[in-house]
Amino acid sequence: MNFPADFLFGAATAAYQIEGAVTADGRGPSIWDDFCRVPGAIAGGDTADTACEHYHRWREDVALMRRLGLDAYRFSVAWPRVIPDGAGAVNGLGLDFYDRLVDALLDAGIRPFVTLYHWDLPSALQARGGWPARDTAARFADFAAVVAARLGDRVTDWTTVNEPLCTAWIGHLEGRFAPGVRDLRQAVHASHHLLLAHGLGAAAVRAHAAAKPSIGLVNNLSPIEPASDRDEDVRAAVRADGHVNRWWLDPVHGRGYPADMIEVYGVEPPVRAGDLEAIAAPVEYDGLNYYFRQIVEDDPTGPVPYARQVPVPGARVTAMGWEVHAPGLTELLLRLRDEYGAARIYITENGSAWDDKVGADGSINDADRIAFLEDHLDAVARALRHGVPVKGYFAWSLLDNFEWADGLDKRFGLVHVDYATQTRTIKASGHRYAEIIRSRHPRRGAP
Repeated sequence: MNFPADFLFGAATAAYQIEGAVTADGRGPSIWDDFCRVPGAIAGGDTADTACEHYHRWREDVALMRRLGLDAYRFSVAWPRVIPDGAGAVNGLGLDFYDRLVDALLDAGIRPFVTLYHWDLPSALQARGGWPARDTAARFADFAAVVAARLGDRVTDWTTVNEPLCTAWIGHLEGRFAPGVRDLRQAVHASHHLLLAHGLGAAAVRAHAAAKPSIGLVNNLSPIEPASDRDEDVRAAVRADGHVNRWWLDPVHGRGYPADMIEVYGVEPPVRAGDLEAIAAPVEYDGLNYYFRQIVEDDPTGPVPYARQVPVPGARVTAMGWEVHAPGLTELLLRLRDEYGAARIYITENGSAWDDKVGADGSINDADRIAFLEDHLDAVARALRHGVPVKGYFAWSLLDNFEWADGLDKRFGLVHVDYATQTRTIKASGHRYAEIIRSRHPRRGAP
């Protein structure tokens, strides 16, 4: 695996999944705090009230990053920690936390990548309509301006919105994520306002950051293949691709919303004059989160997009039930370059959950995660050999954490977290990742 000298090796987290301290220092509630109180919504009845206690243990976590030799760290800023009501008064103590974190990362030689929205919408904004309401996009731009004004003299790398698909489709169509809505019209409206928030947020960062920013939107994408050569399955794969990939990529790249998908949904996105131009304003990079491909068959009586994912016989699957398919990462990278003209790409998340076992000596020999990591880094190297402009890779995740509706059971971390004691232990996969980084930067990190 040969990588360019300027290639970044990093790890990623999200505020709600690791910070805990959900009522500390003036933080307001988020839709995920509310969703965790819905009976049956979260596996095991878990919450993120404590999670990894990163809010109080961030110094220890930065030291772990330095030990791993990370070039970069992607983290999100909790909107309700900075603006507890989503709009109006700014909580200085919340901003102070991220200010200290950024300084510590820079002191450790780690480049901060800030994500502005990773799903933790303030509850007060949900009460006023949430993402189906246009005003939420405007309030997001205000939030982006506040954060950029505070951190933008040192932070140059920004993500506006992380995985808008999950918020719109899983949160507003399927109801499995916060806010737990099942309504196609609201989901389509939320999708548009999330993309509008990206455009308005990017403009706000450019207007308020002192240092020239590099900005992108992060999409979770999947290669889609038909389960058979039947015409019905082939058409289902086209619909699934529109739902998962094209609905999010086309508008950002100046193509507007796919007409075939508007017909499938039967709902027009609430586009106003200037919206599509704001969404498609040039950005510096495309962010790609990749976890699995999808093999689909026609499902005419199911929910939109009337395509059902089917298992791959004999496939290796993670603890999430997701097929391990590293070639799909190469395929998506090639598509971003060839079909959408992406000039700079970061793999902003890639990782796997396994049933990790802690040995008698306290070690975690997660061989499956090592194999996953190596195979997917090889897939990145393969794309680089084809000339794809991939500039960095962020492993998901730095720490075991609160895995949304799956609670605390599913572990993605390079570092094991004992939730009872908050003890951190670097897994074998973390040591392997450190070795890969040191092979290019011999003086970075420590064994």
